[in-house]
Amino acid sequence: MANDAPIQFKGTTLKIIQTQLRSADPATLHTALAELTGNNADFFEHELALLDFSLTDPLPERIDWAALCALLKRSGLHAIATRGLSPELAASGCAAGLPTANEGDMGRPARPRVAESVPEVPPIPAAAPIAPPPTVPEPPPRTVILDKPLRSGQRFYARGSDLIVTAMVSAGAEVIADGNIHVYAPLRGRALAGASGDRTARIFTTCLQAELVSVAGLYRTFEAGVPAELAGQPASVALIDDAGEGRLHVAPLALR
Repeated sequence: MANDAPIQFKGTTLKIIQTQLRSADPATLHTALAELTGNNADFFEHELALLDFSLTDPLPERIDWAALCALLKRSGLHAIATRGLSPELAASGCAAGLPTANEGDMGRPARPRVAESVPEVPPIPAAAPIAPPPTVPEPPPRTVILDKPLRSGQRFYARGSDLIVTAMVSAGAEVIADGNIHVYAPLRGRALAGASGDRTARIFTTCLQAELVSVAGLYRTFEAGVPAELAGQPASVALIDDAGEGRLHVAPLALR
């Protein structure tokens, strides 16, 4: 295609928040969002959202897509696709401009493996022991280091890697990583680990004073402040599957 063509198509990688909905009722969701975001229009800062109805039981007969999208937009989320719907609801979502996403569309890309190389060796006597061919170890996960303070309103995203932060994350700032997040300083803003859907990702900090923590799209806010037993203390955050439902577990971290 010519460089000056009126329309061109290029691949890209976008950060999309997987939004799990256990209800499609706008009033119920409005109450839940008010508790989570305080009806702050800039809470999600115009992020893209995949609406996941796989945990909605039972599914409604119809969904008011216009009302649902408008409700999410008031918190800064822009719905772009759906998953987990019946064929009839999926068709109505497509008609409303929300196509259906496949299971693998939100998956974290697999890390490429290094091919094993087996050198040629001369024939050896049958009585001699045969050593196994040498193997090349898989490359370690990539890690990004942030060694400067992150001020209010600033965001840092470690795409496809873990993130190590050695300076303060101020209130109103945000650190995001597709892998784990380690903060060896006060964490006063927001931390989102496993942003591409990795449910095994974790958050570690030497001083928990966060506004919000998230693993694989599951959030927990601290509007009333971090619990007294954890405030200002070393802590870790992990996603635990409890009876088929995910929940965030925030626990003290023993460093001494």
